[in-house]
Amino acid sequence: MTAAGGNPYAGLSAMESPPGFWIPACAGMTVRDGMTVGAAGMMVRGRVLSARHWGGRDFRRGWVAGWVGGGQNGCQGYSLEFGGGWRIEPAYLRGLLEQFRDGGLSIDEMQAHLRDLPYQDLGYARLDHHRPLRTGAAEVVLGRGKTPQQVAGIVNALKGRGHPVLVTKTDQAAYDGVLGDTPEAEFHPLAGAIVVPGGPPLTPRPGILLITAGTADLPVAEEAALTARLMGHEPARLNDVGVAGLHRLLSQLPLIRPARVIIVAAGMEAALAGVVAGLTAAPVIAVPTSTGYGASFGGLAALLSMLNACAPGVAVVNIDNGFGAGYLAAQMNRLGADNDE
Repeated sequence: MTAAGGNPYAGLSAMESPPGFWIPACAGMTVRDGMTVGAAGMMVRGRVLSARHWGGRDFRRGWVAGWVGGGQNGCQGYSLEFGGGWRIEPAYLRGLLEQFRDGGLSIDEMQAHLRDLPYQDLGYARLDHHRPLRTGAAEVVLGRGKTPQQVAGIVNALKGRGHPVLVTKTDQAAYDGVLGDTPEAEFHPLAGAIVVPGGPPLTPRPGILLITAGTADLPVAEEAALTARLMGHEPARLNDVGVAGLHRLLSQLPLIRPARVIIVAAGMEAALAGVVAGLTAAPVIAVPTSTGYGASFGGLAALLSMLNACAPGVAVVNIDNGFGAGYLAAQMNRLGADNDE
C-alpha cells in the first residue's frame, strides 16, 4: 500500500499489520484492525518501533516494502506491505544497532526491541526466528503429529537463516515432502531426523561422551548425537555396555573419565546411569528409552529408576528425548570449554 498524491495520507488503509510498527508524523491515515493514529504517528497493536533511519532498506515478507519517496513528514511515498507475521532481517537488526550507536536508542530501549522481536505466523505454526539471539540455538521442529506438508512448510521457512534446520521424530514420508522445496535436506533414518545444513562451518568441540546400555537404545542416542553435532560438538561414543555385562563398561574407564559431560541412554531397568555417575566427576544426563518388555511400561520404569538413582550428579530428561539430552549436553560442554579458554 502506498500513500501518494497531493495528500500522502488520503485513502491509505491497512487491514493487516505486523505487531508494533510505527510511522512517525503520519496523522490523517485511515487505518483499521487495532491501529491508532495521532499527531506523533501510528501505533499498531499497542507496541512501538521507530522507523527512523530505515530509508532505502527493504523489509520483505510481512515487513515493510521500504521508502519509495521522501519528505520531511516521514510519510510521503511510504510503501507498506503487511503480511502474515514478521521475520528477523539482518538489515533491521543493523538499523537498531546504528540507532543505538548514534544515541537514538537507550540501553533499555535496545533491550526491549531485542527481547520482543517477532515470529513468523504460517497459520499452523508460529516460527520463533528470534530464538538464536536469545538462546544461541535455533528452533527445532518436532515432526511427530505434523503432516508432511506442514513439516515441509516449516522447514522451508526456517532454512537460509544462518543456521541448520533440525526436524526430530519424523519419517520418510515427511522427508519426501521436504525435498520438493528443499532438495539439500538430509534424512537420518536411525535417528528419525531431517537436517538441512546451514550456517558457517563449526569446529567440533570434544568433551561429550554418549553411552548406550544396548543396541536397541541407538535410535535415541543417535538423535542426541545429531543434536550435539549441529550445535558444534562431536560426542565420543560407547555402545552396548549395559549392566548385564559390567566388565564391558569398566574396561572403558580411560574413555569415560576425561569427559566433561556424559549422556547415558538406557531402557529396561536403566541402572547404567547411576553406575556411570559413580565412576566419574562429570555430570550425567540420563535418557530413559522405551526399550523393554511389558512391565517397562514404554520407558516409565526406566524413567523412575533414573530419577531414583543413588549416585548424585544425574539429571534426567523425558522418555526417548535424545534431542533434549543432546541439547543440554551441548550447553554444558560449551560452558566447560569457555572456562578452559
